[in-house]
Amino acid sequence: MAKFITIGERIHCISPAIREAMNTRNPEPILKRASEQLKAGATYLDVNIGPAEKDGEELMKWAVTLLQENFDNVPLCLDTANRKAIEAGISVYNRSKGKPIVNSADAGDRIENIDLAAANDAICIALCSKSGVPADNDERMAYCQELLERGMSLGMEETDLWFDPLFLVIKGMQDKQMDVLEAIKMFSDMGLNTTGGLSNVSNGMPKYIRPIMDSAMVAMAMQNGLTSAIVNPCDQRLMETIKSCDIIKNNNLYADSYLEI
Repeated sequence: MAKFITIGERIHCISPAIREAMNTRNPEPILKRASEQLKAGATYLDVNIGPAEKDGEELMKWAVTLLQENFDNVPLCLDTANRKAIEAGISVYNRSKGKPIVNSADAGDRIENIDLAAANDAICIALCSKSGVPADNDERMAYCQELLERGMSLGMEETDLWFDPLFLVIKGMQDKQMDVLEAIKMFSDMGLNTTGGLSNVSNGMPKYIRPIMDSAMVAMAMQNGLTSAIVNPCDQRLMETIKSCDIIKNNNLYADSYLEI
């Protein structure tokens, strides 16, 4: 049984409250967001500090230490364009509940993030893209092979590369959704782990539609073998769908209380 892994997306510097908290090193808003996501069932927490060009190393160390000390060494996904900041975060990271995740490498300018993950025994999200949206699944698969070979050549385990097919916004790219689902199936058939930013799918939709659309997409993606996603765990409908799919897929043992577990 391998339960679906949720990566909580809500500690993100795009949020004015979180950005201010990071700038002033105010722990309270960050701890509040972390607590809400963990109570809602998040497995990992994504810590997105943005470009963080000035003080990224110190900021990431502060955030990693803050979250792990307050939440029993919760596993974290380190998310920034600043490579040195990721390394700094890993240097203070406690692995007792899971390896750190590097978010993310691609087949273009960020391919060296695979090297960073390999050197630090970390998981790496491998985005099957070079620059922009892949034209088709032949392109996705070519990037997947390139990233996989790079990681394996550096001694990584296949299971430590989580391939991201690039979830696309439905408004404007509705005709590309089945390609994404087919890519997940292709990666799954190769025995690979998969993940991605699920909230992209419903981006720009009215608030009341977003949970419906995201839940439908995650169910279809899990049927095709998706093993993880970066999500808003405070979306109750989405989390109930994920937990129910885990039961149907026999990833978790059924109990009448399964939604509360």
